[in-house]
Amino acid sequence: MSLLPLTMAAVDYDRFHALSGGTVRPEGIDLELVPLEVEEVFYRQVKYAEFDVSEMSLSTYVLNLGRDDFPYVALPVFPSRYFRHQSIFVNERSGITSPQDLRGKKVGVPEYQITASVWQRGILRDDFGVRPEDIEWYTGGVDEPGREEKSRISLPDDVRVQAIGPRDTLSQMLAGGELDALFTAHEPSAFRAHEHVVRLFPDYKAIEKDYFARTGIFPIMHCVVVRRSVLDAHPWVARSLVKAFDASLQVAMRGLLYRSSLKVALPWLADHVEETVEALGPDYWTYGIEANRTVLETFLRYSHEQGLAARRYAPEEIFAPSTASAFTI
Repeated sequence: MSLLPLTMAAVDYDRFHALSGGTVRPEGIDLELVPLEVEEVFYRQVKYAEFDVSEMSLSTYVLNLGRDDFPYVALPVFPSRYFRHQSIFVNERSGITSPQDLRGKKVGVPEYQITASVWQRGILRDDFGVRPEDIEWYTGGVDEPGREEKSRISLPDDVRVQAIGPRDTLSQMLAGGELDALFTAHEPSAFRAHEHVVRLFPDYKAIEKDYFARTGIFPIMHCVVVRRSVLDAHPWVARSLVKAFDASLQVAMRGLLYRSSLKVALPWLADHVEETVEALGPDYWTYGIEANRTVLETFLRYSHEQGLAARRYAPEEIFAPSTASAFTI
């Protein structure tokens, strides 16, 4: 039997190394991984559908589920997870010392629909009573001008969103006081360059540990998608890929526990791992629907409440049906 050739675009994560290196091989598939930075993966896949398989923003995927021409089906494989309290930056000259101070302020986001910002807005509403309509939103590139929404969005009338100028960046505007805050998926250059640009939550690790202890949520950022036409022709591909991704993840997790030498270039790796396990439990990074039900239900609620998702989906609805359960012996 010849192998089915498939291309995949994704970040070069440790959880994919066993796949890219050939230690793990998906059954029946010759998977060629193309390592790219995350913004390029999303841009090329959403705009041009260049790859058979790819990493994709969870928000972008859910936002596009209602489109008849949307060519992808998701797998419950989550290569990127991130606590997002640490990614909210403010200009301290704006007088913002608490989340409630964001009401009435001008806040930048790279794109209104990005997964990080969906989580941040949802957390602000659930934990601090700050609603999206309480803020004036501005979209654009964080450190490079010209970024636009990759997907069409239609928001409630009381949510105010406008694009910044074609030569402006959110980072510059935050430093200069034209914006009061910035919700990002990465650290803006202004944070290191200007002492008055600070995190809203300086002690973010403690805040994020408390958030997990209260909610059980380690936010999912990305899923993995497969071209619908591939699954229509070869339905077995979904299960084969899920098994391979999980096996590759397990190789990476075992690498973090290896103690004869440091597989990751961190001198106190053991301490980092022990602290994480103490706070989040031993299975803190998992794939599958059931193990992530609370996280997925929360995100799907946020996406619908914020006017992005067409309706409030259930987790089972958004993934390839064959991945909802596995056989047992």
